[in-house]
Amino acid sequence: MSGSTEHDTALSAAITELSSRDADLRALYEKLGPPPSRREPPGFASLIRILTAQQVSLASASAIWTRLNQVIEVTPHAIAGASDDDFRAAGFSRPKVRYARALAEHILSGRLCLDALTEQPDDRVRNALTAVPGIGRWTADIYLLFCLGRLDTWPAGDLAIQEALRDVKRLETRPSEKQTRALAEIWQPYRGAAAQLLWQHYRHLKFGNKSGENAVFPVTEAASR
Repeated sequence: MSGSTEHDTALSAAITELSSRDADLRALYEKLGPPPSRREPPGFASLIRILTAQQVSLASASAIWTRLNQVIEVTPHAIAGASDDDFRAAGFSRPKVRYARALAEHILSGRLCLDALTEQPDDRVRNALTAVPGIGRWTADIYLLFCLGRLDTWPAGDLAIQEALRDVKRLETRPSEKQTRALAEIWQPYRGAAAQLLWQHYRHLKFGNKSGENAVFPVTEAASR
């Protein structure tokens, strides 16, 4: 069984289990169906793609990624050697140029080996990734969830998750990151699967059946690094 198929099977089983535990998640599942797995291959290109999604809209992230691939080959050597004009043509902000170069330099110098992270515990993966300038908890969690298939990863600082929780749990205000972590405790060890249901709900709230549903990574205008 391929890794992607195996992940999809695990995601489906996790959603079924969550639906049996939580009536609100069951209602989402019955209304929207299963969330797409959106599994991406682990590695440098996917991590750069997640970096492009930091703190921008769905449409902007997609456009930047498309332009980047037209201008620069997304490899550590090419990113490290790209000019400011190349990055500007792709739509990168100055901070993201620094982040992309820092990631490439960490890979090329051997300070970060992404292949070695595939079998590491979540906390060690986060520590390794967040040692790179520009990679924070949100970026590391998205990589864990979508590229390494860790179905208990819970990006509590993501604003889309918080907004979806506010709606689903009928809260008066958007929960804080701390409150979001507390609300998700009952979903262990499938918090990442719950996150995918909630992102699907957020996209439905914001876009209905429009193009936002096709986004690879779940980003918001102010998703934290």
